[in-house]
Amino acid sequence: MKRLSDYLKEEFGEKVYKLSLTSGCGCPNRDGTVGYGGCTFCSDLGSGDFAARGDLDSQFEEAISRIRAKTDASRFIAYFQSYTNTYGDPIRLYDLYKRAITRPEVAALSIGTRPDCLGPEIMEMLIKLRDIKSVWVELGLQTIHERSAERICRGYKLPVFEDAYRRLKACGITVIVHVILGLPGESREDMLDTVRYLAGLDPPLDGIKLQNLQILEGTAMAKEYDSAPWPMMSLEEYADLIRECISILPKDTVIHRMTGDGPRKILIAPLWTLDKKRVLNTINRKLRET
Repeated sequence: MKRLSDYLKEEFGEKVYKLSLTSGCGCPNRDGTVGYGGCTFCSDLGSGDFAARGDLDSQFEEAISRIRAKTDASRFIAYFQSYTNTYGDPIRLYDLYKRAITRPEVAALSIGTRPDCLGPEIMEMLIKLRDIKSVWVELGLQTIHERSAERICRGYKLPVFEDAYRRLKACGITVIVHVILGLPGESREDMLDTVRYLAGLDPPLDGIKLQNLQILEGTAMAKEYDSAPWPMMSLEEYADLIRECISILPKDTVIHRMTGDGPRKILIAPLWTLDKKRVLNTINRKLRET
């Protein structure tokens, strides 16, 4: 297993921290282009509940100050997390991302997006940025199962992901894929099948984010859960599943995340995720037992 912290030290020669930033983009799955309301699990802030706000300089100042309150970090990854960060005017986005990536304290640029928002102009933009510094694109796949994708209103089918993945890799872009474990109606084997699929991608996957499903207040999934709750994994069950997921992945795949951080004020379930230290200790214990 290759942990993100180890990979960053190998790649950049020192410890590097992520700055959670906002691009001002919306989402085609919210404005009617693809759908309305977004994916059913997604919060009102587009899964960017911890992202900084304001103009770019203010965001950097806020995000860096949060990290430097705990560490003497000097280099960072500019991570544009909220909503769909390749959904908008390519000229505006290039200017924004160029200003971020050229900052001396920025080691790499990471852009969270959907695979159906990577048209030719956006790809040209990413290539130009890649020529400046390392560029990562984070794709929200969540699951390979179409029935689950429809239930969470993902808004695109698996071949769309496959096409975007191949084009990004062909351009030398680092690709990180997000997976949610515990989606309603999915069995343990269903979840492992998603990881097996990603483990078998050609060219090989660069990185993966694994996280447990979190039910957040104000989401469509919260309403669904309230009307007909489904069983949620216990911490022990989740940690055991993470152990098996990691055993499936190639050793060179970087593990960017093993658990999720839901905002305390709006988290409905599972509440064990609030104790992140306990969660990580439990996962690490399971990994040592392997």
